Amino acid sequence: MYLRVPRLGEELRVLHGNGGFTKWLLQVARVDVLLLDDWGMAPLDAMVRNDLLEMIDDRSAGKATIITSQLPIEHWHGWIGDETIADAMLDRLMQRHHRIMLTGESLRKASPKPNVPEPKLDQN
Repeated sequence: MYLRVPRLGEELRVLHGNGGFTKWLLQVARVDVLLLDDWGMAPLDAMVRNDLLEMIDDRSAGKATIITSQLPIEHWHGWIGDETIADAMLDRLMQRHHRIMLTGESLRKASPKPNVPEPKLDQN
């Protein structure tokens, strides 16, 4: 399952509003791999912070969670915001983690643009 953290708040508000949050949380807990993309790119409000903790706690018993972030790990605590929740969340994430740091130019920058001809507009 792939989730972009900056969009998560909007999705969670809908789930809370329509009563689907608990069912969705169970689905998230069961997937073999959860990818949380763009961690630290947007501020967290209290609801998202609490829901992220629930997601991570439910998965900490042995399901893989991958986090991608441009924010250095030493800034995660401050980004999460609430000290107690940050401690709990990071404790669970760092229990059995593997850290992979990518260096160098962005692969998005390095990728050549595909050679696609420009569309021709009908002049008639």
